[in-house]
Amino acid sequence: MKTTHISRVHLIALYILLAVAILFLFSFYIHVEEAKTGIIQSTPQSLQIVVPPIPERVEIFGEEVPLLDIDVRERLEREIIVNTYWHSNTILMLKRAKRWFPVIEPILAKNNIPDDFKYISVIESNLDNLVSPAGASGFWQFMKGTAPRYNLEVKESVDERYHLEKATQAACDYLKEAYDKFGSWATAAASYNMGIDGVARQIERQKTKNYFNFTLNEETSRYLFRAIALKLILTNPTRYGFNIEDYERYDPYKTYEVEVTSDINDLAIWAKDKEINYKWLKKLNPWLRDNQLKVPAGKTYKIKLPVPGSIYIIPD
Repeated sequence: MKTTHISRVHLIALYILLAVAILFLFSFYIHVEEAKTGIIQSTPQSLQIVVPPIPERVEIFGEEVPLLDIDVRERLEREIIVNTYWHSNTILMLKRAKRWFPVIEPILAKNNIPDDFKYISVIESNLDNLVSPAGASGFWQFMKGTAPRYNLEVKESVDERYHLEKATQAACDYLKEAYDKFGSWATAAASYNMGIDGVARQIERQKTKNYFNFTLNEETSRYLFRAIALKLILTNPTRYGFNIEDYERYDPYKTYEVEVTSDINDLAIWAKDKEINYKWLKKLNPWLRDNQLKVPAGKTYKIKLPVPGSIYIIPD
């Protein structure tokens, strides 16, 4: 009886091991067949690390990107790879775009600037009010000395480089000036990085006006290709492995404007009077750079306030 009992236990164990082995082999076979037939999607979030795709035809600002040039193709591929696998940064761009593109797009359209220039603001600032090591500020990264030329007020209490609508208009004015000079939106975009005079010197030196024929410094050489790569990813994120649902993106702020024609001595008190707090006043109006606002005679500022009930204000 003891021998029979041991044999049954061994037999059961053998059946279990055999079943596990069959299940493993079946799973492996299915995986191999899926790989052969392409059922496994070639995205960074799948089981494979893949080279992201480059479309057969690519445009930026309505101008075709000459992908038949091997150098152009490889430079674009570099930026697609970098931004496809820089997951945290690209996810934030996808989330922020829903909030800020609706502000930028109509201003570009009003000025007859190609819609693709919104991707220049993406590569300039990650759609955030950054300050560069050189001191360029805001979504469009204007320098303090350049800003007044394009009608942006910069002083102790006000810095309109952080005013998205006004800074976008200033960027449009700059780009129209550059396009009038160079006759190409791609070259105008390059000048946004290295300056109109800088591009003009390179045109004279290299005897070409075509951005894609320039030999430039590392930053400007990569500049436009970053914009193209982010256009491809942000317009078709699932193709590059980003499955961000619409509800996961940041909604635009709902605001209205209040005209201010006289000094505000304490913005925190003023915010309380408007039933918000200082934090949200500054968040919606980052161009307010002090805790007070001095208003010159005859000047009117427009301050944004949240539509009642559209945001939660933490009680004190």
